[in-house]
Amino acid sequence: MNYLDMAIQLENDGEMFYLEQADKNSGREIERVFKLLANEERKHRELLENFSKKLDYTIPEAESELDYENIFKNENDFNVETETETKQIDVYRLALQKEEESIKLYQKMKQEASEEEEKVLLDYLIKQEENHYRIFNNIVELLRKAEEWVESAEFGKRENY
Repeated sequence: MNYLDMAIQLENDGEMFYLEQADKNSGREIERVFKLLANEERKHRELLENFSKKLDYTIPEAESELDYENIFKNENDFNVETETETKQIDVYRLALQKEEESIKLYQKMKQEASEEEEKVLLDYLIKQEENHYRIFNNIVELLRKAEEWVESAEFGKRENY
């Protein structure tokens, strides 16, 4: 399997992963984020498929459908029950890992690219995946800080002496 096929498969896997997570988080703010990410991964896959088949494609002008700043406008949308936090934070960490894998693959492909057109496409995809990475990194940090706060002795139950 060549790098281009790997990239197409990675984008397809990302889309399926995000759709599955959207279903599991139905009715919560994060569902919208997962659906937007799934849509972006689908578009990335389509770009790569068109490039692979030497068909016309257009790199979108906008950086991303995801308005990075507005995703975190209400941090309470990402709060979870303490008992389920570990499971949920693990999902976000897995998403981080998937985005990091995509970034590394596209960077390697760019290093080996000989055509300027290919480098432009890969630059675009790298920026997109870096944005996705930042989103999940912030979610993980929000949950990690909440977990640390709950577990902190300063805020724990005190016996009266």
